[in-house]
Amino acid sequence: KRMSARTFYRLLSAMGVQVVHNHADFRLMSRAALAALLGHREVNLYLRGIIPTIGFSTILVPYDRKARALGESKYTFRKMTRLALDGITSFSTVPLRMIAILGFVISMLSTLAVAYVLVARIFYPERTVAGWASTLLPLVMLAGAQILSIGVLGEYIGKIYLEVKRRPRYIVDRVTEDKT
Repeated sequence: KRMSARTFYRLLSAMGVQVVHNHADFRLMSRAALAALLGHREVNLYLRGIIPTIGFSTILVPYDRKARALGESKYTFRKMTRLALDGITSFSTVPLRMIAILGFVISMLSTLAVAYVLVARIFYPERTVAGWASTLLPLVMLAGAQILSIGVLGEYIGKIYLEVKRRPRYIVDRVTEDKT
């Protein structure tokens, strides 16, 4: 369980999400920090990711986690997976970008395959099997184009998703008096 948690926090960090590794959801917050948190109107609020983004200074209080004395954790693998997916999809569009990159790579590889087939057909006709290229290449090229298109659409949907959350762009800590 701890290994999966470490992997999850590393994955979030790699995707550009600000996180505090291995922390619990227990926290003491000032009224100002709580008011800033309440300014987020998201339905699926991922607290472990949103708290570092509100911009107030934090102090970590390390403690030794004792082994569970009674019973077993009710936090199943399914619940942990759901939490991980919420964390990733709430703060990162990297998975959508990875789909676009995959589509681009497949498109480029299929272009190289077309070049290979043409060279093989022109210069080494005795080594080629008739019909395989005309069957396989259109499928690979269309697959690359489709995945690339889905990735581009995903980029736009990701931007829309981040906008509709209506997260505050900034939080006013204090207002100073105008002395003019």
